[in-house]
Amino acid sequence: MAQTLTRYTDVIEIVGDLLKVRIGAVGADAPTIAYDDLALVEGVDGFRSLARVIRIDRDIASLQVFSGTKGVSTSSTVQFLGHAMRATYSANILGRVFRGDGELLDSGPDLSDEPKIVAGGPSVNPARRMLASKMIRTDVPMIDVFNSLAESQKIPIFSVAGEPYNQLLARIGIQADADIIVFGGLGLIFDDYYFFRRAFEDAGSFPRTVMFVNLASDPVVERLLVPDMALAVAERFALEQGKRVLVLLTDMTAYADAMKEVGIAMESVPSNRGYMGDLYSQMARRYEKAADYREGGSLTILTVTTMPGGDVTHPVPDNTGYITEGQFYLHDGVLDPFGSLSRLKQHVIGKVTREDHGQVMNTMIRFYSGARDAEQKQAMAFDLSEFDHKLLRFGELFRQRFMAIEVSLPLEEALDLCWQTMAECFEPEELLMKQQLVDRFFPRRAESEEALGQGSQAPSPSDRADLA
Repeated sequence: MAQTLTRYTDVIEIVGDLLKVRIGAVGADAPTIAYDDLALVEGVDGFRSLARVIRIDRDIASLQVFSGTKGVSTSSTVQFLGHAMRATYSANILGRVFRGDGELLDSGPDLSDEPKIVAGGPSVNPARRMLASKMIRTDVPMIDVFNSLAESQKIPIFSVAGEPYNQLLARIGIQADADIIVFGGLGLIFDDYYFFRRAFEDAGSFPRTVMFVNLASDPVVERLLVPDMALAVAERFALEQGKRVLVLLTDMTAYADAMKEVGIAMESVPSNRGYMGDLYSQMARRYEKAADYREGGSLTILTVTTMPGGDVTHPVPDNTGYITEGQFYLHDGVLDPFGSLSRLKQHVIGKVTREDHGQVMNTMIRFYSGARDAEQKQAMAFDLSEFDHKLLRFGELFRQRFMAIEVSLPLEEALDLCWQTMAECFEPEELLMKQQLVDRFFPRRAESEEALGQGSQAPSPSDRADLA
């Protein structure tokens, strides 16, 4: 009890959102103050805010004040609570929206009496993990067909400002065959927050969604808490309830910028482009929460990482690439099949998907690569062969039917559409695929000509039944 009754009044410095208080020498009766512990800061004019211990240097503790230091003076008092940041966890948090400090942002019923869990704990023991062997279907063809998302994978969407990455992230969250979606917004403008919430509500997926949101107008300190809060809740749902949980975080570059801002205020020695030297380890600590648990469900992490100026060598995407298992590359409003990569797709393609999946994926990418080459030849006024014209037709159909992020198709329908597209442009012997797959899945000429007359429509269910 001594810990909860002790108040410290010797505030010696306030810089940005940071406050330094002298805690005195450690004695037998002195409370234990640990890194990441919470504290209550109270001002003489009624100011109250939670803060977090981020450094202890002899008898001086540095705290991040969640609501900012506006209104804080050197006459303020600090009371340490004796525990780290905690998140509300129960079945009642589904369909609710929380701030970065764990307080409710919506106007729903109070959850103060619900159980609390510590946020920001260590990653799960590797011995409790399994290799990825299951697929998360998103109904986005450029993901499901060409770079399949596996359960327990950690993968970012690399993009630049102005691209529709939030729209893509929302569509994946709505369409993914996960049990629970945990969304974390980092420095969102209100319009983006409202877009995500409205998208989840309109699609009917909000009852299986938990949102942790830090708005651009909120204190930057809370931005650092959102990933820990979201991942702590997601880990409990996966471990204790056996749920397949998908965590969506946007934007991790905003998270890294918040780390840089706090580090500068603490007078830490900066590293590359002003970011702190522990940027890699801090991000890896969060990404490594992704796991497929032996005694539970799975936790999959999909984030957005914006690249300032489109520079993939920027410290944030550069470090992210060493941590994660591939990336989805979004530019010009489409997912680029050449810049995108899923390093775990081989664990699911052809194993939990249809037998022709791997061959279709490789052949389609090979033809699209040839189409890009043919387009360059055409732009430079070279003579084009008959096969080049076929490639140009294929490239046009590929972009129209698969690359736009608005396209939504179940995996089997997308594979059938791949076969139809190849049949419209090439002869069976030009595919260079296994003959048994061609004999089984290649559409008959009459069907492909009929489909050609119908434009880009997907094959009907009866056509797909004939193909099977």
